[in-house]
Amino acid sequence: MVGEFRVEASPSLAMTDPGLFLKGVLKDGVLQDKPGVSIAIEAGPLLPSTLPHENGVGFEAVAIVSGKVAPVTVHVNGGGGLDRDDRHAFGIWGVIGELPVHSKFRFVGEVNGESIQGERPNNSALLGIIWQPTSKKVFLDAGVRHGIGRAAPDWQFTIGLTFDFSLPMPSRP
Repeated sequence: MVGEFRVEASPSLAMTDPGLFLKGVLKDGVLQDKPGVSIAIEAGPLLPSTLPHENGVGFEAVAIVSGKVAPVTVHVNGGGGLDRDDRHAFGIWGVIGELPVHSKFRFVGEVNGESIQGERPNNSALLGIIWQPTSKKVFLDAGVRHGIGRAAPDWQFTIGLTFDFSLPMPSRP
């Protein structure tokens, strides 16, 4: 399960872009310490936010393919859905690279975008880190995102906290 949202501080604090998604692995691969690519899907509702123009419910689904290129883990994402209020179709994409520099520390680079029907694309790039403080089940991340298109904010700062609640899968005969 993945829950996410943004907090905007201009002009006052507002929670935006909340969503609640289920993530499932369709094919075990490098992310499960097995050979080959990993394939996953993440899908769920886009929930109402505290902004007046985001008070409806939408839907989003994304496919994620992950593999290794030398020491870098690469994730390629693509998907889409319907936005919260006008039910406009949108497409999303992203390419993420993770470079491990220590067993508990990775540098991250990302280029991604979102195109909503009838609006300018929102494309951006991010540089950040992922840190695993002690537990194998907790990850902290932080990054700086810069807009690459006119619809994207010039600068954003991101922080995140991930808990891994995955359950061991039974062995297959």
